[in-house]
Amino acid sequence: MENFSGTSEYIASEGLSRTVDIALALKKPLLIKGEPGTGKTMLADAVSKAMGKKLIIWNIKSTTKAQDGLYIYDTVQRLYDSQFGENDVKDIGRYIKYGKLGESFLSSERVVLLIDEIDKADIEFPNDLLWELDKMEFFVNETKTQIRAKHRPVVIITSNAEKELPDAFLRRCIFYYIDFPDKKMMEEIVRVHCGNVDEFLLHQALDTFYHLREVKDIQKKPATSELIDWIRALQIGGIRPKELDDAIPYSGLLLKKEEDFRFIQKKGNYGLF
Repeated sequence: MENFSGTSEYIASEGLSRTVDIALALKKPLLIKGEPGTGKTMLADAVSKAMGKKLIIWNIKSTTKAQDGLYIYDTVQRLYDSQFGENDVKDIGRYIKYGKLGESFLSSERVVLLIDEIDKADIEFPNDLLWELDKMEFFVNETKTQIRAKHRPVVIITSNAEKELPDAFLRRCIFYYIDFPDKKMMEEIVRVHCGNVDEFLLHQALDTFYHLREVKDIQKKPATSELIDWIRALQIGGIRPKELDDAIPYSGLLLKKEEDFRFIQKKGNYGLF
């Protein structure tokens, strides 16, 4: 891949495309922030497809530790084998299970590694990965083995900005914030996912969607995935564009909180315009 410009299924802005290219050229992790629905997670899939490389996903949870991504030593299985199994328990290497980062280091070809929603973990989690992401190696204490990346993976990290990331970690990344798509770009995105959508229906739906996002009383703004699902439902239900003037059919596809749902049920489009 000489220059990243998105894929047939992923519309990338010029700024994002250039930043991906720079991250690849400098061989640095790419840290992506943006509100839900801006395509942060899908970017890694698009880059892997554009490069023709395997995608490895490390989904971060509140309980995730940095060590989980490197390896774990399965002491329980070793103890079980020592009592009931036939395996040679002296071979400790049999009980080393590599995590997603370890898997990407050991891959026989270059891969794309997505570290998804890094801000969900403990505040020290990013700092615990500084050496591994910088030097592309880690040490397995149980076997006294140094694991070095056979091919430096393309590392893409996403964050929903739930907490601030450490400065030392930020210094090692290339940062990009994905703005929520404007109406023109959103139209392109919808066309990719919804096929031959009626022009009038599309424009009416987009008007309603963006007005809905601007309503102060809405607690959870609908995002791109909700819009795509909603337009598909409008197509399936045979909803005519004019029907969106006074109401929002299938509003439960756009709104995910009871308070928002009740508000729109009560107000209809009169609460938006």
